[in-house]
Order: sequence, then structure tokens, then C-alpha cells
Amino acid sequence: MSVVPDDIQLHWRVVQPLFSIRNENEYNLAIERLNALIDEIGTNEQHPLYELLDTLGTVIHAYEEKHYPMPECSGVEIFQHLMEEHQLEHSDFPELGTSDVILEILDGKRELTAKHLHALATRFHVSPSVFV
Repeated sequence: MSVVPDDIQLHWRVVQPLFSIRNENEYNLAIERLNALIDEIGTNEQHPLYELLDTLGTVIHAYEEKHYPMPECSGVEIFQHLMEEHQLEHSDFPELGTSDVILEILDGKRELTAKHLHALATRFHVSPSVFV
């Protein structure tokens, strides 16, 4: 006699692949699923699938940390890299403040605040922890 009800076992078989990434193909599929969830949910924390989006993001992050470790760099260096990669200028970030504020951040004269971290994470679709 099973302790776990049959309906839980049935549903687990369907959702289990979302919680485990063992190889590059599963990683790519997880990224596709995460992007689809982001497209549907956005930042609506009240959406019924928001916790799934958050959990899947955590699973992907754990896989990336193990298989694609980030080199030691500061949040500002990562910000600068992403700016270059996306061909953006400091004036493309009004959500961070004035151009003077952004230049001070890029020059190391001002620290990234929690507001900045959230805005950058939203802009580049990454975890705020990338910039910490």
C-alpha cells in the first residue's frame, strides 16, 4: 500500500522534469520554459504560476553555478559587460537615475543600490544576485 496518493504520483511525473536539470538539453528546455513563464507572468507575484517561475529560476541558477561558474567580478563590471554586449550607453538606463548617477556607478564612485539591482535584473532578465 502506497503512502503517497496516486494523484500526487501522477502529477509528480508531469512536473518532476521542471525541478531537475541533468544535462545541456534539459537546461535548454528549462530556459525555454522559464522564458515562456516570464512572458506570461512578468512580475505579477499574484499569478498562480509565479512560484513555479521562481522555483524554476532557482533550479536553473543552481545548474548554471555548477556548470557555468561566473568569474570573480564586481557588479559594476558585470553591468559594464552587459552594456557592451547589448550595445547600450549609460543614457539608456533612466530607471537607474540621471546620467551623472550612472557615470558615478560605472566609475566606482557610487555603489549599486537595491533599487539599481532590481532594475538591472529586470532589464537583463537575470537574478539581482548577479550584480552583488
